[in-house]
Amino acid sequence: MNLFDQENNDNKNKPLAYRMRPQNLEELEGQTEIIGEGQVLRKAIEADIIQSIILYGPPGSGKTSLAQVVANKTDAEFIKLNAVTSGVQDIRDVIDKAENNIKMYNSKTILFIDEIHRFNKSQQDALLPAVEEGIVIMIGATTENPYFEVNSPLLSRSQVYKLTALEKKDIIKILKRAIKNEQRGLGEYKINYDQNVLEYITNLADGDARTALNILEMAVLTTAPASDGSISLTKKIVANSAQEKKLNYDKSGDNHYDNISAMIKSMRGSDPDAAVFYLAKMIEAGEDPKFIARRIIVHAAEDVGLADPYALVLANSAAQAVEFVGLPEARIPLAEAVIYIATAPKSNSVIKAIDEAADYVKNNDSLSVPSHLKDSHYNGSEDLNDVKKYLYPHNYCNNYVKQQYLPENLKNKNFYKPNNIGKETKISEWLKKLKNEEENRK
Repeated sequence: MNLFDQENNDNKNKPLAYRMRPQNLEELEGQTEIIGEGQVLRKAIEADIIQSIILYGPPGSGKTSLAQVVANKTDAEFIKLNAVTSGVQDIRDVIDKAENNIKMYNSKTILFIDEIHRFNKSQQDALLPAVEEGIVIMIGATTENPYFEVNSPLLSRSQVYKLTALEKKDIIKILKRAIKNEQRGLGEYKINYDQNVLEYITNLADGDARTALNILEMAVLTTAPASDGSISLTKKIVANSAQEKKLNYDKSGDNHYDNISAMIKSMRGSDPDAAVFYLAKMIEAGEDPKFIARRIIVHAAEDVGLADPYALVLANSAAQAVEFVGLPEARIPLAEAVIYIATAPKSNSVIKAIDEAADYVKNNDSLSVPSHLKDSHYNGSEDLNDVKKYLYPHNYCNNYVKQQYLPENLKNKNFYKPNNIGKETKISEWLKKLKNEEENRK
């Protein structure tokens, strides 16, 4: 049984992207690392010995297309479920059918689950025994990281294959095939175009073959033919059909975390161009600007720190601008903060100090406050503690006097170790100056 046999009626009325789904491995473009000649998955599909797999990748990268190829190739019964519309009972029905296939026909059942990340724990648990026992061979498709979204037991019984966004050359091949194909594509139309138009479509699609085909179809169907019946595609026609560029971005998924991570690492790496690029990408994709501002604040303190304390001030100012002004204008102070932080000297001495101190607190006992530092603002405090021994720094030169502040067993411990960069150079010099002057007074 073919996965899509039941859906082939009135095929011409279906979207071009649906009609042009690959029918065999030769029509699949891209993903050569997993389905190229000699790759294990390709061999398994060709030999019809595929095992449970999870296909993980962005929209339009070919997950469902790969499933269709398996459907066309296999002798097993191929059943499709969508995790959004299917429940536990649907899974049990498939398992019952698969068991009957084994008992009555000694045949396999392949279950394709689209958007498997939307299955909750109980749904995944219902599927697990059948996958483990080989009653069904599962192919899951997801745009979300399966290591976060799929239960570990189910994940451990599947091979994960990561698909990437298609390259421009791959999408151009797909577009040309659609233009020429008379049975499933737009071959019945006389379409005039040049390479620049196809490249423009691929740019708008941002690695998504489905989007590229949708743009092409809309451009062809909404363009009036010339007197000779031909349709001439131009960038202007394509732009009107697409309306605006589709960004490959999911605000609750991997793109959300990957792009903020890339922006932070670009700032940490002192690359203002890359940092502002990822900022622009997130803003244009509709990312929450408050989320961006919060991460900028954290980065200013964590990776710039006291090498340039003003970075944190500017980051906070940008966050206030987001609240006070809002987008689109708030993109400017956000960009100012990102560029400033990217170009600022870097030091992680602050986060190292607080983390080292916190680790010590969690793993050691006897952390009593020295008695001369304890609160003295209550009657009887002088009887209980050595508060009179406290030395008030402002009574001494440079408002500093050496005395013990850390607990006894930590009195020689250094948590904060300033780096010799930016403002911290002066901080380090100042601390050394105080120490030297104290030694000289002795």
